[in-house]
Amino acid sequence: MTHNSKSKDLMCKLPQQRTLVPVPATHGLLTTPRLPESYVRSSKTSFKMAFSTLSMPRLPLLLHFQRPKLSFLTSNLRTPFDQFPHLSTLNPRHHQRSSMKAQASVSDLGIVERAIQLVQSSPPTWQSALLSNIIIFTLGSPLLVSGLSLSGIGAAFLLGTLTWRAFGSSGFLLVATYFVIGTAATKVKMSQKEAQGVAEKRKGRRGPGSVIGSSAAGCVCAFLSINGVGGEAFTRLWELAFVASFCTKLSDTVSSEIGKAYGKTTYLVTTFKVVPRGTEGAVSAEGTLAGLLASVLLAFVGYLNGQVLLYDLTLKSLRSTMVQINIPGAVICVVAAQIANFGESLIGASFQEKEGFRWLNNDVVNVINISLGSILAVLMQKIILQS
Repeated sequence: MTHNSKSKDLMCKLPQQRTLVPVPATHGLLTTPRLPESYVRSSKTSFKMAFSTLSMPRLPLLLHFQRPKLSFLTSNLRTPFDQFPHLSTLNPRHHQRSSMKAQASVSDLGIVERAIQLVQSSPPTWQSALLSNIIIFTLGSPLLVSGLSLSGIGAAFLLGTLTWRAFGSSGFLLVATYFVIGTAATKVKMSQKEAQGVAEKRKGRRGPGSVIGSSAAGCVCAFLSINGVGGEAFTRLWELAFVASFCTKLSDTVSSEIGKAYGKTTYLVTTFKVVPRGTEGAVSAEGTLAGLLASVLLAFVGYLNGQVLLYDLTLKSLRSTMVQINIPGAVICVVAAQIANFGESLIGASFQEKEGFRWLNNDVVNVINISLGSILAVLMQKIILQS
């Protein structure tokens, strides 16, 4: 580029360009220099880019502009593996997470298996009974809290320890089955029972009085077995009475709770007069059938655990010949439970909540009920079966 020697060089910078271009001036007046075509084309492009920035929104619009939330941005940050799930197995992180989860599940499973093996292999001693109950109560604490109060859990812990010491893991399993079925029956239609005023207190969470009242006869049988009362001949007898006591109580609990929830017609057992649900001494067909099935189920659990045996009954036929029949001990428990529950209904209808019998509350009636079931099972086994 050529310049006039008399002109004074002025330096200016064109928009969007880093090249400094001297502009000649004559007598204080600016004159337009001649520029190469390539430079002119690039300058036009630069000016277009500069003026295009003037089309931005005005300041008031910028003030009202809201920045997107971070959650919106992060929710859109999806990888191809997220958009196409069938490709997830190709993601190297997928295998890493899967292996970590597998290792965690294997470790957890190993802990549970070791705990179960430890519990099953523990002998019926006080030390093993205490340790096994600590492990089981810790693992089953959510279920225990739903069915028992804190003081009730303490009473149940003592019951479980005593049961384990007397009858081992099979006896504890029987009590645990009783607790699960009884708690489930108590929770059935709880809102309806509360509206009718016949629900258990604390939304069905049993207290220590209920635990003791439900297991008093079983605890007596456990103490008799631990101390060897009657010798080896009575060892099985105490275990049979133990199973019968819990069959009796479970039948009573289930029949009462299911009768409150589904009983269409409730009769007073002494007069067969129709009475409202929840009346002491009242029975219903639905509740009675449910209680019978519950006692059969628990007696079957005792049979599977080897707690109740087969007993021989010798009868005289019409032809004066002797016939021997094998009667399972589970049948004895079920029959004793139903007779005891009928007696409990008679006591409730005749004496409970009557003047002079205010002391005869539900816990006391429960003790009488389960004691009657245990005694009946012993009598049926010793006198009727003569074994």
